[in-house]
Amino acid sequence: MSEISTLATGWTFTSESPVPEDVRSMLIVGEEAVAAYKTIRDFAIFTNKRLIVRDAQGLTGKKVEVYSLPYKSIDMWSTENAGTFDLNSEVQLWTRAGQIKINLKKGIDIRKFDNLLSEILL
Repeated sequence: MSEISTLATGWTFTSESPVPEDVRSMLIVGEEAVAAYKTIRDFAIFTNKRLIVRDAQGLTGKKVEVYSLPYKSIDMWSTENAGTFDLNSEVQLWTRAGQIKINLKKGIDIRKFDNLLSEILL
């Protein structure tokens, strides 16, 4: 379980993105993609039921690991906007699997992201 926390510490969402087609095929009946964010070559997709992270691995990125975090596993979250010298905003999720930290690059609206979490978690 600590592997998730260690991996997530390095996630930096760089921009909003369309939902990748290969992730759409994983959605169950009644599940809808709400938002997607891109990292350098990975994606995080927020649905109405869970957070799906598509993690491309290796030099070619052909090997893909997928994490699925049901929202019922998230106990608490916090958001911190960027400051004068710190250009990234930060999001922390406290889950049954451990603490997950996500950085949001400049250009991603932290309050919109916070509202997204509120809408899907509450």
